[in-house]
Amino acid sequence: MNREVTLPLIVDDRGALQVAASDVSKLLRTVGGRWLRLVEAGQGGLDEDTVAALTIELAKLADRIDVACIAHSSGAASG
Repeated sequence: MNREVTLPLIVDDRGALQVAASDVSKLLRTVGGRWLRLVEAGQGGLDEDTVAALTIELAKLADRIDVACIAHSSGAASG
């Protein structure tokens, strides 16, 4: 199954991107890392398996953003 995710990022009225994709992927990784630290500290009543699964999915999405940016900047066709 191919699951595509479209992320509406912040653009101005001319369509210029206002948030760098690298900042978005960094944010996704940071959120996952903070969740993991909360679980390790025993805080928040978070389920360890759920947090691990969500953190993995956030990292995968961040990877996809990074790969798409690399492909775009190198002129490679997406597909």
